[in-house]
Amino acid sequence: MISAKKTVLAAAFVCLGVSSSAFAETLTIATVNNGDMVRMQKLTNDFKKDNPGIELNWVTLEENVLRQRVTTDIATKGGQFDVLTIGMYEAPIWAERGWLSPLDDLPASYDIDDILPPIREGLSHNGIMYAAPFYGESSFTMYRTDLFEKAGLEMPDKPTWDFIKDAAGKLADKSNEVYGICLRGKAGWGENMAFLTAMANSYGARWFDMDWKPQLDADAWKATLTDYVALVQAVGPPDAATNGYNENLALFQAGKCAIWIDATAAGQFVTNADSDVADNVGFALAPDKGLGKRANWLWAWALAVPADSKNEAAAKKFVAWATSKQYLELVAAKEGWSNAPPGTRASLYANPEYQQIPFAKMTLASIQATDPKSPTVEEVPYTGIQFVAIPEFQSIGTAVGQRFAEALKGNITVDEAIANAEWVTEKVIVRTRFLEKDNGAQ
Repeated sequence: MISAKKTVLAAAFVCLGVSSSAFAETLTIATVNNGDMVRMQKLTNDFKKDNPGIELNWVTLEENVLRQRVTTDIATKGGQFDVLTIGMYEAPIWAERGWLSPLDDLPASYDIDDILPPIREGLSHNGIMYAAPFYGESSFTMYRTDLFEKAGLEMPDKPTWDFIKDAAGKLADKSNEVYGICLRGKAGWGENMAFLTAMANSYGARWFDMDWKPQLDADAWKATLTDYVALVQAVGPPDAATNGYNENLALFQAGKCAIWIDATAAGQFVTNADSDVADNVGFALAPDKGLGKRANWLWAWALAVPADSKNEAAAKKFVAWATSKQYLELVAAKEGWSNAPPGTRASLYANPEYQQIPFAKMTLASIQATDPKSPTVEEVPYTGIQFVAIPEFQSIGTAVGQRFAEALKGNITVDEAIANAEWVTEKVIVRTRFLEKDNGAQ
């Protein structure tokens, strides 16, 4: 917030013909290059109109690069950013370390109680929210209804992995560049490992047992990776190991994927004007293996303010605007309700107009079906569904993701990838526990 002294000075200089922009606070915002965030940048004139003393400087990055940049900056107290785009993995860990400013002073009009409980809890520490959700998501199955009808197939609301594998094989038509299935292959703890961890949960796998012993060399992980590699190599797109969320979205929009299992946030983009198949998209829950867990995750891209931001009040004002009910209404007024950022507020899903959106019901059902406190078939000592909520997971997940991407490329075998993954996970955990003990931690 601009101080009273600055306001008076700015007003005085305006009277003298000097631009008040010289007194504006500039917020540097680090964000991801997803469609919802790109749209937000285009709509910020609405924010600036009501906040003429605040200028916005955008740093928009690919997902893996964003995570690396903001993690490095906040851990080293670099101070480059006033607003960070982070997720459910970072928010509670960084809050515990004192790196984020608590969002316990947002105005009453923000209506924090309207945020869906699983999303709010995932962005909180000790009951206080430290990052405000811009959009929330689980994962679900998207599919081409026209191709299913032509093949005489019917997608169940609750598909199994066996059904998905069979249908993908029947629908693949590589001569016409239609791939049976598109799945994340790009290495990264939030790219291929987000999908593979969720898939592994449904296969009965887990990262660690109750003694924190890595479990990647167990049969369930081997079965997960074996089926994934075989399926994508057989009926997926070429160079699948370079495809993350954005790349697969583009393929699906262009009509190249019969089935795509990914973020529920993609629903608006596969059914909007940019999609060649907008009128032929159906939605189902993420698949299961009959073990009581589906391959659906829980995530939110959220906006947070570093504790050392020199523009904290202005940054919180922007965060409140961008994640408010009023912002959802702004998007709806300009681009229709189907483009409103999904998965964050109960009021959105209570809106009769939004209830008519084809992916709305399945998105809410997918989010509500998640349980980060019990993500796996067997008991585990950690929380988190497509990630393990410990500081070490970012490095572990990235390293394992690289090995699994090499298996997808065919450069190493599944067994080699699994052995590498087990080795690196154990090394990181052992080293961390040693350092904690050496530093007097219990």
